[in-house]
Amino acid sequence: MLTERQENILKLITTEYIKSARPVGSNLICDELKCSSATVRNEMASLEDLGLLEKTHTSSGRVPSEKGYRYYVDHLMHPKELNGEDMLKLQIIFNNNQLELNDTLSESLKLISDITNYTSIVLGGASHDNKLKEIRVVPIDMENLIVIVVTDTGHVENKKITLKNVSLDEIKKTVDLINELITGTPIDEVSSKLEFEIKPIIGRYVKEHEIVYNTFYQVFKDFSNKNINVVGRNNILKQPEFNNIDKIQDIFDKLDNKEEMINSIKEDNNDIKIYIGKENKLDDDVTVIQTKYNSKGQEGTIAIVGPKRMDYDRVVTLLEYIKENIE
Repeated sequence: MLTERQENILKLITTEYIKSARPVGSNLICDELKCSSATVRNEMASLEDLGLLEKTHTSSGRVPSEKGYRYYVDHLMHPKELNGEDMLKLQIIFNNNQLELNDTLSESLKLISDITNYTSIVLGGASHDNKLKEIRVVPIDMENLIVIVVTDTGHVENKKITLKNVSLDEIKKTVDLINELITGTPIDEVSSKLEFEIKPIIGRYVKEHEIVYNTFYQVFKDFSNKNINVVGRNNILKQPEFNNIDKIQDIFDKLDNKEEMINSIKEDNNDIKIYIGKENKLDDDVTVIQTKYNSKGQEGTIAIVGPKRMDYDRVVTLLEYIKENIE
């Protein structure tokens, strides 16, 4: 544990760096704590030796290290009160009874992304809880159809597809085959079941089986992926830390990769969890603050992604408020 003065210095440096994105020098600390510059420099050097502060190459000032941010979050941070304007905007969303849960989450996380300049993610857990009840097709013309996917919870999704040189009779045979063999399967397992149970036998019933199979496989894959919603991806560009085009592209690629997002963001803990730098599975140069939600049996994860220089106390308060309201 640190001395009280060391904690005050670490807290001042962390909060100032979060606001300004500029290394913090001893002068500011001296003014705030009424200490001599020699005392402050000695304490900053001690904090650096402990691995809590880092010195940049461009300035004599210091910035928090990952270990410093962790100490700040665990010992020095106090969640901020939600200001009236933010609360009012969120309440308008939560009080809209016309919105389903997914829409409420998307709208509230979009608002959070706008007011924080961070990236928001909703990872729905409904795809495993929703089981396939049936699929239907509605012809539009000779080549275009609407595929309707219905789950046991009453959720309905539709997608327009184009199948050239395939008879409606063959399409209906495929639909009958899927309904006979895959009904009752969790939505996120349907693509796998199609591959192992439908693909080996569809050739017996359908002449143009390859194109028909691939089309229906993609329909279910798209349906499963709809449970991931990334909002404010371009906010990464607003953070001065991310001025390297290769780093930006790397983070964008990860945010666009649905499978990687599921593996990186899925949360099993009901508390607000803060993963700083190397602690998270998404990227070493970001912080991820996330929590699991459960609303009327629907579970998922909501997360905020930003630089390690994140406004931790504000984001924690916002996430707690969203979680409390949707539950």
